[in-house]
Amino acid sequence: MILKTLSEAVGVSGDEASVRAILIDAVRQHVDEIDVDALGNVLAFKRGTAQPGAGSHAGAEAPSASEPRRLRVMLDAHMDEVGLMVAGHDGDGFLRVRSVGGIDARLLPGALLQVGPEQIPGVIGVKPIHLLDEGEDKKVPQLKDLVVDIGARSKDEAKKLTPMGTYAAFVTQFREMGPTVSGKAFDDRAGCAVLVELLKGERFSFDLYAAFTVQEEVGLRGARVAAYAIDPDCAFALEGTIADDIPKDKDVSPTTELGQGPAITVMDRSFIADRRLVRLLTDTARELGIPYQFKQPGVGGTDAGALHLAREGVPSVTVAVPCRYIHSPVALLNLDDFDNTVRLMREALSRITWGTLRRN
Repeated sequence: MILKTLSEAVGVSGDEASVRAILIDAVRQHVDEIDVDALGNVLAFKRGTAQPGAGSHAGAEAPSASEPRRLRVMLDAHMDEVGLMVAGHDGDGFLRVRSVGGIDARLLPGALLQVGPEQIPGVIGVKPIHLLDEGEDKKVPQLKDLVVDIGARSKDEAKKLTPMGTYAAFVTQFREMGPTVSGKAFDDRAGCAVLVELLKGERFSFDLYAAFTVQEEVGLRGARVAAYAIDPDCAFALEGTIADDIPKDKDVSPTTELGQGPAITVMDRSFIADRRLVRLLTDTARELGIPYQFKQPGVGGTDAGALHLAREGVPSVTVAVPCRYIHSPVALLNLDDFDNTVRLMREALSRITWGTLRRN
């Protein structure tokens, strides 16, 4: 299962080489061209079947006859995961770290890590409960209070093994739990796995540009570069998103729920989804009986925040696999949601023409 391989690979933002190699190997035989840009994005191209400029509906704004081209559709999924970076060394050989991407320090004490390219085993340590001062047990630990123990016996040994800037990633084994699976980095290895499945399928009428991007977790950086290079007519960001359908003190709507189908974003903190693409997705889902849900508006951000601002602007939307406990050492997703995300995207993409992007 490609999702298992991707989940267990290490690829903290800025250090995505291992994930990049897996993805290149997975899609090489299913695309016409593949390249890696200066930032490390994997850019793949799959030629469309329609004649350049064909497929427009009456009244649609298609390319002029003097400059015909097929519709360009970009599919994006980011390769990077949240993690840690060595920022200092204590006299006793412990590592001080900083977060790469958004991590809740409450989740970290006791977490297992692999540190550096040699994947040195490490564990995140905190003061034992029986040594806490009065009231300390009521305080939320902060990252500056935590250390990483790699078994080094001195500061010099720790520095030699893990110099400043060394990456550390969570160690989590992928597991099947009935219709649910657990693993790390489903944000966004789930989206990467969806994109791999789409590339393995039949060609579409349009030119398909797939971008496996870098550094989303630290500012949507790879997507900005990729979208500028591709210059697409529309774009879909494929994601693993927050599912907070767990018991709560207050009766509030969850962001998304496991088992309720792919989540379509209408708005988050980084962009407002193009309504034409939202309509395409929902109409397709309803007609084919594919379950879907809307992600609660205003929550989070995705590569679509960079995609839609490229060049003169790109109509964009995000479709995601709901995942519990993202940005933590372990996450859960429902395989039916994953399969339905692949199906919804494949069916919706098969319906795209120049007319889809016509202004109402």
